[in-house]
Amino acid sequence: RGVVTVELAGTGLRTTYEPVRPSVEEGAEVGAGDVVGVVAETGGHCGASACVHWGLLRGGTYLNPLSLLPPWLLGRGPSRLLPVLTG
Repeated sequence: RGVVTVELAGTGLRTTYEPVRPSVEEGAEVGAGDVVGVVAETGGHCGASACVHWGLLRGGTYLNPLSLLPPWLLGRGPSRLLPVLTG
């Protein structure tokens, strides 16, 4: 299963997204809002729909990725990724 890892400059943190088919080259610089990949369907525990796992690490220690979000956003309920519709 594909994983995209993004290092958060100057923080010692990195975020991970999986399963993802990357749309950027390894080592490429990306900014907020840049597309880094497309969620890959794996036929795993998500059933017929695809899902993405979002992680946050400092070194080898997993942290809660929700800690990156502002408090006002956390009070709005669970997050959902919506499909991107084209054409």
